[in-house]
Amino acid sequence: MDPAADLPAIDPTLRRFVAGLPKAELHVHHVGSASPQVVAELAARHEGASPVPADPALLADYFRFTDFAHFITVYLSVVDLIRDAEDVWTLTHGIARDLADQNVRYAELTLTPYSSVVRGVPAAAYCEAVEDARRRAREDFGVALSWCFDIPGEAGLPAADTTLEIATRYRPDGLVSFGLGGPEIGVPRAQFAPHFRAAIAEGLHSVPHAGESTGPETVWDALDHLGAERIGHGIAAAADPRLLAHLAEQGIPLEVCPTSNVRTRSVPSLAEHPLPALVAAGVPVTINSDDPPMFSTTLNQEYAVAAQLLGLTEHGVAELARAAVRASFLDEPGKALLLAEIDDYRDTAG
Repeated sequence: MDPAADLPAIDPTLRRFVAGLPKAELHVHHVGSASPQVVAELAARHEGASPVPADPALLADYFRFTDFAHFITVYLSVVDLIRDAEDVWTLTHGIARDLADQNVRYAELTLTPYSSVVRGVPAAAYCEAVEDARRRAREDFGVALSWCFDIPGEAGLPAADTTLEIATRYRPDGLVSFGLGGPEIGVPRAQFAPHFRAAIAEGLHSVPHAGESTGPETVWDALDHLGAERIGHGIAAAADPRLLAHLAEQGIPLEVCPTSNVRTRSVPSLAEHPLPALVAAGVPVTINSDDPPMFSTTLNQEYAVAAQLLGLTEHGVAELARAAVRASFLDEPGKALLLAEIDDYRDTAG
């Protein structure tokens, strides 16, 4: 079922505007962004070693989730396809191409190096592969990439130790932030506080997931224990007026991924998504795609959905794009250039 089926039809003119709009994306996962073609290529490379179909046409059914736990199981089966540095490079370069096709100029891609290292990819080779792909992405597609290294929460403290070591010992040039992903239920945020303190001391920004499949208390924990500067998802904040006020007053952005929240059953439907309540409370929000091929969406689609939920015109959609740039960890000259490009597009196409 199309999650957007419960919304009014999206105006074709608005879709065209979104498609041409220069954009930044701040919450998009490395493995979760693998296109069906790339996933099928990797499955064919490692035929017989994974339940993932090697036929792109079969992946839509394979990526049909019953709940968040099922999503994690499927996600990890795709992670199993990343067996060597060549696989890492293929994945990363393909993602850059797909981002460029949507006029994404800058993206902060969430990488989980632990998941590849524990499967036998040396940490140094992993970092070299993503860095080479990052350089080639700029040359081949004009896309600037940065990295968030995140802890897979379900793997516990050993994964956190390894992720921190890779981030600090092998720190690639593109690394800007440190995160925490995976299930929230049964994975207390506070246990990772020492790792986040160490990462922040090394100059990395803190961007943990929180408040997606649990309540507002997880967001509070991310703020209080992990020093969060942005929150991955954070939609549960809508249930806590005090938290909404805090996020608004402190200017802490949420990385909102509407279709993802429906696909993982974190919200019942797009019509019931809390995005309008978050915006009404003055909370800074950015629009993102999370794991787009797995959720049968794109960043362009997420912008169109957000426009419907918020009743935005083209100028309002351009402001969403500006909000993502402002919330990013792009350097100030880079921000200025991208903001100017968005404004020029808005003024000529809007």
